[in-house]
Formats: sequence, C-alpha cells, structure tokens
Amino acid sequence: MESLKRIPHIEEFKDELHGIFDESRVNKSYLTRAEQETKRSKVVPSLEEAIRLSGLKDGMTISFHHHFRNGDYVVNMVMDTIARMGIKHLTLAASSLIDIHKPLIGHIRNGVVSRIETSGIRGGLGEAISHGLMETPVIFRSHGGRAAAIESGELKIDVAFLGAPSCDVFGNANGYSRDNDKGVTCGSIGYAKMDAQYADKVVIITDNIVPYPNVPFGIPENDVDYIVKVDAIGDSQGIMSGATRYTKNPKELMIAETASEVIEASGLFKEGFSIQMGSGGASLAVARFLREKMLRENIRASFALGGITGQIVELFQEGLVKKILDVQSFDLDAANSLKNNRMHQQISASYYASPNNVGSACNQLDFVILSALEVDVAFNVNVLVGSDGVIRGAIGGHQDTAAGAAISIITCPLTRGRIATVVDKVNCKVTPGSTVDVVVTDQGVAVNPSRPELRQRLIDAGIHVVDIQELRHKAERIVGHPLPIQYTDQIVGIVTYRDGSVIDLVRGVKEMDED
Repeated sequence: MESLKRIPHIEEFKDELHGIFDESRVNKSYLTRAEQETKRSKVVPSLEEAIRLSGLKDGMTISFHHHFRNGDYVVNMVMDTIARMGIKHLTLAASSLIDIHKPLIGHIRNGVVSRIETSGIRGGLGEAISHGLMETPVIFRSHGGRAAAIESGELKIDVAFLGAPSCDVFGNANGYSRDNDKGVTCGSIGYAKMDAQYADKVVIITDNIVPYPNVPFGIPENDVDYIVKVDAIGDSQGIMSGATRYTKNPKELMIAETASEVIEASGLFKEGFSIQMGSGGASLAVARFLREKMLRENIRASFALGGITGQIVELFQEGLVKKILDVQSFDLDAANSLKNNRMHQQISASYYASPNNVGSACNQLDFVILSALEVDVAFNVNVLVGSDGVIRGAIGGHQDTAAGAAISIITCPLTRGRIATVVDKVNCKVTPGSTVDVVVTDQGVAVNPSRPELRQRLIDAGIHVVDIQELRHKAERIVGHPLPIQYTDQIVGIVTYRDGSVIDLVRGVKEMDED
C-alpha cells in the first residue's frame, strides 16, 4: 500500500481497497487451445437443439439470406426441422426467395409460415402466392429498404438462420475459406451481415468447421449464438442462375453495345467513374463493350458496386476497375476474386444501399445499368410481376441504385416474344420514373424529359434517341393489345419503396378456369 500514499487522499480508502483483488479467484487455464475450443465451443449437436436453445416459439420472425441462390439447402432444411418440432405461425423474413424454395408452399399450407417479408419471390412459390396461397400479403422491400427496416426495428428478427461456407467453433463465419477448399462457396455474405448484427439469436449452419480464428470473417463471433454442422449447406453451381447468365443473344448484345455508347456520351465517362451492372443478360454484357472504350480512352473506374460477376472481375484483373464493393457474388469467379484480392471487399446491405445511411455506396455511383420486365411511358419500371400478373421477380437493389446513381440506365428489348416491354402503364410500379434517366431498347433510346441536357448529349453523339411514346406505339404495332389480366379482389403483395412507404399493391390472379 506504500505506493498508494503517492495518490492524494488515497490513504483514507486503504481499508476499503484491501481485499478487492483476490488472487485465489483467478481462473488460470492450463488447457491447450484445442481443449479450450472443445470446452467453450458454440457448436451444438443438431439443428433441433439449436432451434430449442434459440427460444423460437409460435408467432416469431425468422430470417435467411439468399447468397446460395438456386443452390441453397438451408431454408428448406431449417423449415422442415421447425415443422417437425411443431412450431407455427412464423414470419419468414428472407432477403430473397428462389425457385429452390418451392417446398415453402407446404409449410404455408400447414400453418408453419403465416407471413413473408422479402425482396423477391421466383418460381413455383411466386405463382402459388399470386393465386391466393397466403391470407396475409407478402411485404416486398428493396435490399436497401430491408436494411433500413432492420436497423430501425420495423423488421425485428427473433432468430436468424445463416448458412456459412466456413466457420470456426466460436462463430467467425464467411462465404469462403482460406484454410481449406471443403464445402460450398458463395463469396460475399453481405445480406447476412445485417441479420447477424440485429437478430436476437443467430444460428450459423455450416458444412465446414475451420481452425480458430477464421479470418477474414464476414460475420464476427460476437454476433453468433449457436453453430450447427451439417453434411451440406448448398451447391456452388446453383449460385449461377438464369438471371446472371452470360448472354449470346444478338438482340441483348446490341442493347448492351448501345448502353455502352450512352455511357460514353453522357459526360461522366472519365477517369475515376463508378458503375454497377444489373443482373439481366443485356445489362451484364455492357461490361464487354465498355472495356473496349476504357482501353481506347485510357480510362479506369474507381470502383464497381453491387452484385458482382465474372465480367466485373475481368475488368478488375486488367486494371480497368480499381476496387470492387461486393454485397453479393453472382458467380464463382466473383467469389474466388473476393477470396484472393484485398481490393475486392464484401459490404453489408446497409453500406450498400440503406436510405438511412447518407454515405451508402449506391449514392456514390455515376452509372447503374438495370434490367426491366416492363417500362411505361412515365419511365416507371416493373421488375417484380410478369405480364401475366404473376410474381416472378425481385426488387433487389433496383430502387436503391436508380435513386442513388447520377445516371440510371434501363436495358430491355422492345418486345419479348409477343409481349410488349414498353407499355402505357406497368403492371406493378417498383422503381418510380423520377429516378430513371435512360431506357435503352433494340429500337431506340428514350431519355427522361427531366434530363434535357443528357438527351442532347446523346443526340450529338449520333445515338438513335426517340420519344418513349414512340417506343410504346412501335411495340403496340408489333404485338397488338394484350388481353387484360383477370385479377381477384385479394391483395397478395405490398410493394414498398426504399423509404418504407407503399408504392404499389399486387393483386391475386384468377385461375384459368375461374369466371
């Protein structure tokens, strides 16, 4: 206590201070690291045990991510287990649902799932919901809107079930592994990062336990409660889907080439520009035509953003793109690049596109290239509902990037088969026309009247610029007037804008044999 005398007024507290530290209470561990991992591991013996420990009960909200796309095994595995345990009336808040999740139809019918909140629904599940499967409408959010809803507490997740291609015994998880090449690879797990951070309980499901510490990690151990090791969480080949195909279609290639010419003539195509490509064939193909212009003009992009594909990776490897911000790896080339390149970084959905985050990356974009199911004469875009009224798409980051980018470019053919793409009014308004700048079709380019200076730049560059009404009339001459869709009175979907407001409703579609 002699040294304490040097501290003013400490003498009077000597008796109180004495005995605060009791060395006999120190728990010195003489276990090896391997023994410590076994003793303190978060790994539980089964998915049933993890669900029980999570406290999941009737009426709660569970979440999943969709980075495995059509190769995902996790959603169906977890839902089958929950059904066997007799838990009912859950809200399923997946970042998106794909064709492989069709078995959810059974879980909706048997009362395990009562509500769905998601970005999109493809395949048989979307068709079933469009024909009245659910009593409660599905809530559709953009990726940025979902992030904002989670951050604000509007979407409260009780238990998140997150598939991870690698995880150590304490929960450091990632979409790839640098310790071994076992199991599936999905690359970025940007959407899962939000769920892990905000859910009350987090269960990591993996087929690949790696040595501690699993670095780098997309999800840190302090966000994880339980870990379950299973035989397989997915199929890497399923990550590549039809929405991210490498097109050879001559019409799509022509549209892509024209879109690259729009970028070149825009006035923003200069050293350090930034860009995001969408998930459609034509929008993805823009990269190959843009490459030629970048090489010719000796121009490099500062960064590429969003769902990342092999085409973007090729530009990066050539030095034409300096950095990649990856919220979702759309193919294995992108996943492997994330693993091997330090300038290729995974980001969360909030960093990507939350409207509550003024510094979100989508607000730093010069260009975004997006696809569309329909565009109307007011430049509104539909990417969610097909021409038959059936839910068969996803909002994704469409709203977010169209609002954030300096120039948003929609690529689509004038017609698809006997169906017009440019219409009087879209079946479902997803992205408002006020955020859309250019529509590129195989029959001409339309520019939003709010951008007269951009329109003049394109005309001066020799690009075939037409009024969007002209595109609509041309499409009508080719395919005629479609029969009106027969809707029911049931609301099956609520489409929200990225700020949480309702932008449109999706009505049920009558069966073919209905009156």
